[in-house]
Amino acid sequence: MNPHVFRAYDIRGREAIDFPDSFVTDLGRAIATLAVRRGQKACLAIGRDARLSSDRIRDALLIGMHDAGVDTIDVGLVPTPLLYYAVHNQEVGGGVMITGSHNPPEDNGFKMMLGKGTLHGEDIQELYGLMQSRDFESGAGKATSHPIIDDYRAHVLGDIDLADRKLSVVVDAGNGPTGPIVPQLLRDLGVTVDELYCELDGTFPNHHPDPTVEKNLVDLQARVTKVGADFGVAYDGDGDRIGVIDENGGVIWGDSLMVILSRALLAIEPGATIVGEVKCSQRLFDDIESNGGVPIMSRVGHSLIKDRMKKEGALLAGEMSGHIFYKHRWFGFDDAVYTTCRLLEIVSRHDGPVSSLIADLPPAFATPELRVSCPDAIKFDVVSRVTAHFRARNDVIDIDGVRVLFDDGWGLVRASNTGPVLVVRCEAKSDEAKERIHRELQAAIDAATAELAA
Repeated sequence: MNPHVFRAYDIRGREAIDFPDSFVTDLGRAIATLAVRRGQKACLAIGRDARLSSDRIRDALLIGMHDAGVDTIDVGLVPTPLLYYAVHNQEVGGGVMITGSHNPPEDNGFKMMLGKGTLHGEDIQELYGLMQSRDFESGAGKATSHPIIDDYRAHVLGDIDLADRKLSVVVDAGNGPTGPIVPQLLRDLGVTVDELYCELDGTFPNHHPDPTVEKNLVDLQARVTKVGADFGVAYDGDGDRIGVIDENGGVIWGDSLMVILSRALLAIEPGATIVGEVKCSQRLFDDIESNGGVPIMSRVGHSLIKDRMKKEGALLAGEMSGHIFYKHRWFGFDDAVYTTCRLLEIVSRHDGPVSSLIADLPPAFATPELRVSCPDAIKFDVVSRVTAHFRARNDVIDIDGVRVLFDDGWGLVRASNTGPVLVVRCEAKSDEAKERIHRELQAAIDAATAELAA
């Protein structure tokens, strides 16, 4: 059993190597055991993405859950937000989404809930301990199914209210599970939809399903400008990350999208608390404050942000990676499909193009999320050494990795919780300053890596 698959807020690895049937069945026993011992309803919802391994993994997981005495409801092949929706709206004690999210097609994994909270941190390590000790409950659970797509669609249609402006959108589902859902949902709202890669294919033949990487957006950019759409949307492999392309083919990164969403929210909920994470532009936090909101900087990660939202009473949260969490009129989980519809509401009431919604933001020079390969075994140690290096020279924010503050900008280094990489991002008042900060961060990373390899 590979301990590195037990990550900060999910379980993820290579399906053929890390997740044989025996592992998955024991994981099912462990999740069900934890649910029983924590007094949850002895029934869990199960969803899966479109990866080729997801059906096999579901079958093995169900065996373990039933062996531990827990019933299951299969909600189908769905985006992760629909599994979350099922947990909030069905009589269940939690749920498991089988998904590799934005990872390569040979990967898979598990996002898990008990009650309406997401398992993370020590809870995931507790699952690891149960599997090591094989300290499982026993019983004879039963399997049922309840396809959730129609319930979800009806709820969204009842919540979203578009103005009369006629809109056209290009939808790039990346061959993931949003493809069979989003185009029809938007058409039901009166939107003209142009479909791109909306056919299910777990090998992701057209591009990698991660809208935070610009090369994965080039086809969407070209299609938006070709057909003259108002904007384009792209989703990751399980539909909890959104990417947005404006009418000119420009990328609206997650923190800029949050500016659009937070301004609209603050217009109807003055003084609302809104959460961003450490990779987000300083412009986001400044803009929330200047519009009368309360900005909060959080650690990265869907589980951690949901917890922070509850603690702060926040109505909206978002990440650079395109995870957007609406508590206002919704349930507080990250949902790229619902976010698409909220963006449509905003654009339908706006006279100009999408790009004009943030045309007044002050200029900033920023890198996208840069990913530096770093083995799982040392990535956190590298970040610790980088933090110590800069703490002696600069002010730092170390709630998640290290956000180093310079007079003319900032730079971030943090260990990814979903892969063997370091995430680096820099923002500054000039392109020259941005490049200088990036060089300083990279030099510190190189030095720390070399020390650990010695």
